[in-house]
Amino acid sequence: MTVLVPLRPVRRWIHQRQVSHRERGATLGNLYVAVLLVAVLGAMLHRQLATIFWPPAADLGALPALALALLGAGFLTLALRAIGPVTLGRPAAYFLLTAPVSRRRLLLPSLRLAGAGVAVAAALLATAIAGHAAPHDRAPAIILGGALLGIGLLLVTVVAQRARRWATVADRLAGLAVLAGLALLVADAAGGLDSAPLRGWPSRPALLTVAAGLAVAVAAGTAVIVRKLALTPADRVLDAAKLTGTLFDSAFGVEPSFLTDMVERRYWANRRLTSARPPARLPVLTGQDFLLARRRLPRLLWLLAATPVPLLLTGAPAWVTAVALPLGAMAAGGTTTATVNTDSGNPVLSRLLGLTSRQALLQRLWIPGVLAFLWSLAALLLLQLTGHLPDGQWWLLSVPLGIAGGVAAVRRARSGFVRNDLLPLDTPMGTVSTGPLVHAFAGPDALILAVPTVVGLIVGDPLSLTLIVFQYALALIGTRGYLVATTDPDRVDLKP
Repeated sequence: MTVLVPLRPVRRWIHQRQVSHRERGATLGNLYVAVLLVAVLGAMLHRQLATIFWPPAADLGALPALALALLGAGFLTLALRAIGPVTLGRPAAYFLLTAPVSRRRLLLPSLRLAGAGVAVAAALLATAIAGHAAPHDRAPAIILGGALLGIGLLLVTVVAQRARRWATVADRLAGLAVLAGLALLVADAAGGLDSAPLRGWPSRPALLTVAAGLAVAVAAGTAVIVRKLALTPADRVLDAAKLTGTLFDSAFGVEPSFLTDMVERRYWANRRLTSARPPARLPVLTGQDFLLARRRLPRLLWLLAATPVPLLLTGAPAWVTAVALPLGAMAAGGTTTATVNTDSGNPVLSRLLGLTSRQALLQRLWIPGVLAFLWSLAALLLLQLTGHLPDGQWWLLSVPLGIAGGVAAVRRARSGFVRNDLLPLDTPMGTVSTGPLVHAFAGPDALILAVPTVVGLIVGDPLSLTLIVFQYALALIGTRGYLVATTDPDRVDLKP
């Protein structure tokens, strides 16, 4: 017979050992710095925050308000599903999850923390929507209702974490909500549907009554979830603990490659092993990338859904849309660049095939370039058909944009780990490590090959033949220069 040990003394003993090296008052000092930072940022950005969350009068139509609500709910659900939401710190997951302690009390702090975080995020989203689309005297009830709905989404994801059948349903519903929100925003931006301002809001007492009903429902659901919290399978808690631990490691060590590597491993761990031949007419490494892209169908669908993003940014300054196009092309090209990252760290495949680094990199550039080209073509056609581009056939620039995006994605994959051995910079605000800065710009810096297109979109002049020729020449010459400068016919590895 197993006797449960009280959890609180165990946690207190562990906490005392963890903080024994700290000086007295260190926690209070950290809290003071955090509060001071929030106060300084609030004083600096209060006008911008007021514009985002609380304009003088309602200026948002019914269609975009509904779209933002769907997008917020969908992305919030996907984020909760990605991190758990019931999780533990890695030491607690390894040593206390199987210990004779109450699992409900062990998991309850993470549920409380997730509830507080999701309530704040949902309340901020509800504040922005209510500030732009509702009378300001009704906003408190709407904000309260938004926070309660956020907690309701948390309860749904807790159930989904416990039961795989509900996990599939929750993921699909969240994806459909995001797609519906994007479709409504595209329809509003294209002018296909009426987006008149919202009228006829319920009275304030009615909204408070609805919020009270939501509070009762959420309280009842929370009681049921807490009572069955111990039924959460240990393997899913461990998966969530690994993810949250990697997130903290990436943030503390300023090393994003930890996170990308873990995401790739988790994705392929849930895939079924199959065997397929690459197309015989393609080079061998290009064929491998083709098979990889074919198996990343969910990623391709999300990229297809993201093609209207530049169209949705047309209400912002022109430079925002202009910069979004090459960045989106780079993101599309990054679908298959995990193989480049692998080859950079371990070029065994290139050695077995007898390929030099230049030959291997040239073969790896084809599929990212094609994916970036297709994404750029779709985005430019949407902008062209809706009349948000100057005169001219701007879709012709999708080819050099694809080349630039593919090169940027491959360069990003070859960047490897953050170099913490670089000399820091002394600034009036303190010392800045140059390694993370260099790593952050590795990849996006190659988008300089798309500068003519970006400048042309910002200026807004009609598309000229000179711009087309200059953009094609810069993309081709820049790609050739990148190959020659970063590879060697006598070298095998792809390290830059």
